[in-house]
Amino acid sequence: MGAEAGHRVQLGEGMTMHTLDLDRMAVRDVNQRLHEDAAGTDSDRQYEILNPMGRHAIAVGLDYPFDVSVRGHAGYYCGSMNKEASVTIEGNAGVGVAENIMSGTVHVTGYASQSAAATGHGGLVVIDGDASARCGISMKGVDIVVGGSVGHMSAFMGQSGHMVVCGDAGESFGDSIYEAQLFVRGSVESLGADCVEKEMRPEHLEIVRGLLEKAGIEAEPSEFRRYGSARQLYNFKIGNIGYY
Repeated sequence: MGAEAGHRVQLGEGMTMHTLDLDRMAVRDVNQRLHEDAAGTDSDRQYEILNPMGRHAIAVGLDYPFDVSVRGHAGYYCGSMNKEASVTIEGNAGVGVAENIMSGTVHVTGYASQSAAATGHGGLVVIDGDASARCGISMKGVDIVVGGSVGHMSAFMGQSGHMVVCGDAGESFGDSIYEAQLFVRGSVESLGADCVEKEMRPEHLEIVRGLLEKAGIEAEPSEFRRYGSARQLYNFKIGNIGYY
C-alpha cells in the first residue's frame, strides 16, 4: 500500500477516522488493512472507504467492532461474513450483501439486490429501500428490517430470526419456512409452501417495535401482519411420496 493510499483524520477524544481510497488501493489491500488492524496492529476503530464504484467483496469477514462507512454504491457480497463490525453502505448494494452475517450490523441506505443477508446467523441487517428476490433465504438467526418491499422467494427456508418488511412482499414469500418469524406491513403477492398468516400477539408487537427502533425506521407495529410455518413439512408423510 502506497503512502498516499490512505490517511487519518483526528476526530477528537482519542478517535481517528482512517480513510481508505479504492481509487488508490485494491479491494484486497483494503480488506487486508482492516483484518490487520483487527489483529491488534492499530487501536483505532473508525474507517471510511472512498470510491467503491460497485466493486465486489468490500469489507468482508470483519471480526472486530469497527465502524466502517462505504461512501457510495457497492457490488457483490459487501459486508458478508460480518462479525461484530458496524458497516454502513451509503448507496445501493449488489447481490449477497451481508451474506452469512454472524453478528454486528450492516446498513444499506439505498436498495439491495438479490439474496441480501442470505444464510445470516445473527446480527442486524437494515435496508432503507427495497430488497430484490430471495432476501433472507435460509436465514438462521439474523434480524432483517427492510424499509421498502422485498422480491419473490424472500425468507425461503427461513430457519430462525426475524424479517420486518415495511412495504410489500413478492410471490412465494416464506416458502418452506421453518421457525423464522416474518412481519409485513403491506400486501403479500402469495405465500410459499407451508407459510401461513398467524396471530399478531402483544409479544410480536414488541418484537417489531424493537427492531424498527434499532433500524431507525418510524412505523406503527400494529399495522404489520405476522407469517410463519404451518409445520406441515417437518415430517415425512407416506401420502406425499409422489411429490418426492
